[in-house]
Amino acid sequence: MSEGDTQGRDEMTIERALRATAGFLVMLSVALGYWVHASFFLFTAFVGLNLFQSAFTNACPAMAIFRKMGLKGCVEAEAPARR
Repeated sequence: MSEGDTQGRDEMTIERALRATAGFLVMLSVALGYWVHASFFLFTAFVGLNLFQSAFTNACPAMAIFRKMGLKGCVEAEAPARR
């Protein structure tokens, strides 16, 4: 693999930041629900519901924040050559 083949794949994109943030919030809310109070599990459900609706609408408040922070959109993958 040449250096040009992986260019852009290691930089943080909006989609990667969204997945990282959602994953962190789910882990945090589950831990808080277990060790602090069961009501924190409602926050876990909120994060999951927000991810579910954003899959269909492509709208998420966190995405707007990440755009303002200067993150770029996802790098398009190249389709494999057909034989």
